[in-house]
Amino acid sequence: MHGLMQDWPLTVDRILDHARDWHGGRQVVTRSLEGPIVRQTYDETASRARRLSNALLAHGIGPGDRVATLGFNTARHMEAWYGTMGIGAVCHTLNPRLHPDQLAYIIGHAGDRLILADPVAAPLLAAVLPRTQVEQVVWMADAAPDAPGIAFEDFIAGQSDACAWGGFDERTAAGLCYTSGTTGEPKGVLYSHRSNVLHTLMVLQADVMDLSARDVVLAVVPMFHANGWGLPFSCPAVGAKLVLPGVKMDPASLCELINGEGVTFSAAVPTIWGALLQHLDATGTKLPTLKRVVIGGALCPPALIDGFRDRHGIEVRHGWGMTETSPLGVVNTPDADGGAPAQRYKQGRPPFGIELRVTDEDDRPLPHDGRTPGKLKARGAAVSEAYYGLEEPILDADGFFDTGDIAAIDPAGFVQITDRAKDLIKSGGEWISSVEIEGLVAAHPKVELAAVIGLPHPRWDERPLLAVKLRPGEAASPEDMLAVLEGRIARWWTPDEVVFVDDIPLGPTGKVDKKLVRARFEGHKLSSITETTR
Repeated sequence: MHGLMQDWPLTVDRILDHARDWHGGRQVVTRSLEGPIVRQTYDETASRARRLSNALLAHGIGPGDRVATLGFNTARHMEAWYGTMGIGAVCHTLNPRLHPDQLAYIIGHAGDRLILADPVAAPLLAAVLPRTQVEQVVWMADAAPDAPGIAFEDFIAGQSDACAWGGFDERTAAGLCYTSGTTGEPKGVLYSHRSNVLHTLMVLQADVMDLSARDVVLAVVPMFHANGWGLPFSCPAVGAKLVLPGVKMDPASLCELINGEGVTFSAAVPTIWGALLQHLDATGTKLPTLKRVVIGGALCPPALIDGFRDRHGIEVRHGWGMTETSPLGVVNTPDADGGAPAQRYKQGRPPFGIELRVTDEDDRPLPHDGRTPGKLKARGAAVSEAYYGLEEPILDADGFFDTGDIAAIDPAGFVQITDRAKDLIKSGGEWISSVEIEGLVAAHPKVELAAVIGLPHPRWDERPLLAVKLRPGEAASPEDMLAVLEGRIARWWTPDEVVFVDDIPLGPTGKVDKKLVRARFEGHKLSSITETTR
């Protein structure tokens, strides 16, 4: 027997229509690429997105066609999302920080027909477009740069804002985002309307981002990074005021937006928040309206969590996820009793809508004892079941996706990521967690970034090397760095060598790029400064 309820397809166009109908006067604020702050309402945003839909239809874009975006967080970029998805086309978010070779591959693999791009990406596109079949470039700006293409305003000029959105199956593809390609070529994750709507409802849970119409949200995490962590959907879903920083994401500019717009919530990767906390401490700037932030995308140092809480009264919710999970996986929100003090530094628990397990190498489930690490696997309403255009299966016999992360789960259900499987260091047949060492060293007040890699060793197979980038004007010795680790890790985990470097490369999503770090030290012979005892 079926229930007698209405068939109401879960399509993302309904999200912006809801904002228009019930929060129409609420603002979308953008620091425009041209410089000034631009304000428009959800009502105006919905109208302009429909005008874009009609322009896309006039160009011949139809259901299933891929329309790419190449830009930062602006209202026009948001209009591009909804204008594309609303007519059943697929919005493919491109990362402007990628190498031209990677972009050319991704655009070709996706079969993008049209690209909506920020003018700052013009030099990048000049190197990429001749190697693609892209038909048209629409520049998301008041005027087009000196490059082939048409300005956004000219593209939608004369178009009506009456356009029928939706009316298709909720499992229709809505968005396409490629992984960062840490192993092999980047892989496409194809989101459906249903998965995006269900992910939105997961994000809005009180123990996740807890957003409401009372919030002012600064979306620092780029819209090209794993669905923008769902903020372009979740904010209009509840009528939260949305603040978009454009290309200026330096600490001073972010502080100006936070205080100028009364921001209550924000989300970004640890490198953004680390720079912001350093700026606050150096300048004495206060952020009285900011109540909570979500930090994810990489390990969040405990010093960062404590610094925002203790010195600025800002709650930090650590999280973990990935492109394949849309990206929400877990978020750390404490129990009513606050939980164990060490618990606040873990990544957190999954919300309703996602299931997790850790398994051994033979795919047998491991206990939730907080001590036994294993392969972290996920399944749920917004977890990928296959990669776009690739036939090989990615799920195990129970329908779980292997995330590639190594984690332990404690009895209260809190997940702690111990490493990426490919970043673990195998020394003498036993594993060393590079992530754990990096987190401890990064907490040192003189350290800006830390990276640990494994290098060949004649006796132990691999031994860890610690690369450290100090904060400007600071000085330290290898012994200073090793002192941070004393008594906090197994002695045989201690890095054999500490190297101070001028820079540690970050990947396109703000994480330390271990591939480039390894390449830098390829062929390097370890000069042991520690005596390893097992």
